[in-house]
Amino acid sequence: MDLMSAIHKFEESFAVETICSGGSVNQTKQMYLRAGRLTMIYENGSLRSIALGKCEIVRMINSAVRDKAWLTAKAEISDEVIDIKVDSFQIQYKCSYQLADIQFLATYSITGDSDSSISFEMRGESITTFQKSRIGFCLLHPIEECAGKQCLISHTNGEQENTCFPTDISPAQPFKDIISMEWMVSGSRCTVDFYGDIFETEDHRNWTDASFKTYCTPLDLPYPVTVRKGERITQRIDLKVNHDGFQSTNKDAVNQIVLFPDQLQPLPRIGIGQSTRPQNLSPNEILILKELQFDHYRIDLYLFNDEWKLKAELSAREAIQLGYPVMFALLFDEHYINQANVFIEWVLGKTLKIGSIMLFHKILQATPDYLTDAVAPIFRLKIPGIQIGIGTNANFAQLNRNRPVSENADYVLYSIHPQEHATDNQSLTENLKAQEYTVRSAGAFANGKQVWISPVNMQRRFNANLENFEHPASGELLPPQVDVRLMTLYGACWSAISLKYLSESGVSGCTYFETTGERGIIQGDYNSRWPEAFPSKAGMVFPVFHIFRYILAHKGLRVMKSQSSNPLQVDSLILTNGTIIKAIVVNFTEVEQKVVISGFDCIYNEMILDIESFAQFVSNPEWNAQKCNIPIGSENILLMSPFSIRIIVGSL
Repeated sequence: MDLMSAIHKFEESFAVETICSGGSVNQTKQMYLRAGRLTMIYENGSLRSIALGKCEIVRMINSAVRDKAWLTAKAEISDEVIDIKVDSFQIQYKCSYQLADIQFLATYSITGDSDSSISFEMRGESITTFQKSRIGFCLLHPIEECAGKQCLISHTNGEQENTCFPTDISPAQPFKDIISMEWMVSGSRCTVDFYGDIFETEDHRNWTDASFKTYCTPLDLPYPVTVRKGERITQRIDLKVNHDGFQSTNKDAVNQIVLFPDQLQPLPRIGIGQSTRPQNLSPNEILILKELQFDHYRIDLYLFNDEWKLKAELSAREAIQLGYPVMFALLFDEHYINQANVFIEWVLGKTLKIGSIMLFHKILQATPDYLTDAVAPIFRLKIPGIQIGIGTNANFAQLNRNRPVSENADYVLYSIHPQEHATDNQSLTENLKAQEYTVRSAGAFANGKQVWISPVNMQRRFNANLENFEHPASGELLPPQVDVRLMTLYGACWSAISLKYLSESGVSGCTYFETTGERGIIQGDYNSRWPEAFPSKAGMVFPVFHIFRYILAHKGLRVMKSQSSNPLQVDSLILTNGTIIKAIVVNFTEVEQKVVISGFDCIYNEMILDIESFAQFVSNPEWNAQKCNIPIGSENILLMSPFSIRIIVGSL
């Protein structure tokens, strides 16, 4: 069977939802509710997008059970009773939480009243004895409406504190010991009262979540804590919005994208990571990948492992065949000087183009200055012109809380993934903007150094609460590092807009994903190792491949800032040479969207990735979409089919 036939069989075998957005990964039950003038979405036991007109008041209220390693217990909802009226509602349901030895059962009651108030109550009981890091409510505050704004905090001792939501990302909790908080949004006074536990607020942007999170049980208290069988936990959150001063605005019927021609940034240096699959790159895969001309090839070497040279030899061979400059991510232990010298002796025997070296410690979450100051001069002496990177192999949180200050480095770096706390599509889309926040905050304490992101993934590689590096995947189940959405249209949408926000923030370089396999931009010459959970076929070219192929073919262009009126529905990455504009426009949703780009003339389609063209572009790495060169229409309205990507060309 040829590849095209296999792709058609794939389309017949798997639902459109899998091709577009990952299928079961994104299956959620949404219900639109009103409480007075407040609107919101009820989804899988949570309230989200609580808004007054176009102004978001609260991003989400939910409850979670997290184990001693901060893993979240799976929640099963039952006995759901929903009563919806015109401007009020009542919801009740039971929720069973299970993870290893955790068994916890809770009953929830949610009430929305016509006076624009909401009450969310939990009554829970432990069925087993287990250890927990947290049980209970979290409330997410949207960044755009809150950052830099005043907030009045009421404490358990009865005192009140006038403070502000932080602008730069705070490494520590900005608010502690909370029983009530009050803030203003567009002239409306918002008040939240907390019952049943002591709450505090952390800056979720540390994990590229676009929110502040107010949660129960202060982190200053020892954890994990043993929860005894039969122990009962009761909590409640009350939200009240006084909207007497609120000015209503209508939502746009058409999504508007506004361009800012005077705000330009160069494209960052874009790299790709080495595949973590067992097989090395084949000659055919090398031919496909080297055409993309990535700016670097990330290779991870654990120098504390005596067998690191076995992997290093194979990795070096791949890098030479690809022709990419190498970015080495080196992990050291306490024998770092000897390990650096042994690595240098090995690498100088190769004909590699070495672009940079990143220094990490096996245990410490951010590069210690003593390690950098000891080994960086050795690298510079032996490998002239080398760039040195320091920071963390984990999240921005680990860098922000352990900021290296050594002057013996050229850039600071950290990794990004959007799923530290939530896994649904809307959360992943919401969190894209937070990538920009991290770059700007890192730049504020980098002391003139460049800021790099390496790598960017859709799923986290390891639990930074437990370790500082990744172990090879094993077993028959899909490993947690793999996200099926990477092979979908949604994965391509997410990747394009990730690059948008990183580029607009002025990041110097970034590494995306891997070359091949279930974490790659192509499946490659081997079938999926987990065909039921990750239903790809050998030879498939994932949609994200064509996004990077297009962008890397236009490295000389610059990125123009753009702003969408509804970035959770549509967004854009704009490339320009000052006259011609090439816009990558994406639809994050499962319904058709209308889009207008202001100030954009003579528009025509250059490339369309959607469900109709899926079979063509996933079966051919050289897929040529120039046949799509057709005018948009006199009104310049883009009709975006579900989860589609359009690359359009025009002029200012």
